[in-house]
Amino acid sequence: MVDPRPGQGLRVPDVESEMRSIGEMARDSGLGVSALRFYDRAGVLVPARVDPASGYRWYAPEQLDEARVLARLRRAGMPLADIRLVLAGWSGADPALVRRLLQAHLRRLEAGLTEARIEFSTLRALLDHRENPMTASPRTDTVRLSLGSTELAGAIDAVRFAVGKDPELPMLGGVLFDVDGDTLHVVATDRYRMAVARMASGSDPASASASDPASAGHGGPREQVVVPAPLVDAMRALLGGDEPAGFAVETDRVTLDAGERQVSGQRLAHDFPDYRRLVQLPAGRRVVVDVPALREALETGPVRTAEAGEPGPSARDVSVLATTDDGTVTVVGDGDADGNSVGVDRGFLLDALAAADRDRLVLEFGAAPTAPLAIRRTDDEGTFSLLMPVRLDH
Repeated sequence: MVDPRPGQGLRVPDVESEMRSIGEMARDSGLGVSALRFYDRAGVLVPARVDPASGYRWYAPEQLDEARVLARLRRAGMPLADIRLVLAGWSGADPALVRRLLQAHLRRLEAGLTEARIEFSTLRALLDHRENPMTASPRTDTVRLSLGSTELAGAIDAVRFAVGKDPELPMLGGVLFDVDGDTLHVVATDRYRMAVARMASGSDPASASASDPASAGHGGPREQVVVPAPLVDAMRALLGGDEPAGFAVETDRVTLDAGERQVSGQRLAHDFPDYRRLVQLPAGRRVVVDVPALREALETGPVRTAEAGEPGPSARDVSVLATTDDGTVTVVGDGDADGNSVGVDRGFLLDALAAADRDRLVLEFGAAPTAPLAIRRTDDEGTFSLLMPVRLDH
């Protein structure tokens, strides 16, 4: 545009002021910054302008509508090839094609849902058969243990952060006490993270009385008891002294004695997932990290926002971890991530570092970025946590 007023010269319009930055487009469209970069590289939603010096992307006002359509199609799980065609016809060039594509995808979703219902019905029948076999072995519902108060407090602290809160999965709303011989495993998971602590179930044999020698350990078959989170918190409040703690299960009731104090409540009437299968992971890259330094890097380093449709809670910050050639773990931005980088929920990782309660820990990266990240103590391999990664390809 030329300013006709004499003496004013030419006025060049500020093109960028009329456009949306990639951050503004992400905020207004529902697509994350990394998703917009992905769809740019895929040629699906190409920015109207890219700064030749900085590479920064700018979007025209009319592209916001396309981005919002793209976000909806993505949430509906439409394949990328179909999304490309829908956007090509969205402007009005071929609305009939858009309708056919939407209807075809809806039919695929309905067919997939029908197949899923059939498979789930079969799985439920198989589960009913497993839970009610023709010859069920009797279950022992009495457990009595004498445990070190400090050790049990530490085990609870190591796993409590991973207890689930989903009302649709009540079996994850507590802590599993898995007694097997002389070993007690304390376990919690919310699907996206799992924490396991191991301790000796007869850690204070001196506390066993002559009339009840079994109180120093569990001599019966393996027993698993899921203790609801509120009762776990009440138990933890009693622990930490020098006196031993008495843990007992009588049918459906759980009791903890610590000195002259006692807390009791109902166990959860649900079976816990077989966590032993979930923690059997192939060996990965193990890196010893300085926890205070890593915590500072997580709190001050770059983050990205979890995308809609990614597994895990919504509205969460994701940190991208990379390892250097010398074994150092760094927190990097999207532009510095490579095929070996791992995205994790930043809050989850900070919780896991705090629960591990060590200044030095081992981070074990899986063979692929989709494998869980393990956080292990250097002095106790039996106490660890696993975090499910967040996809970085969108």
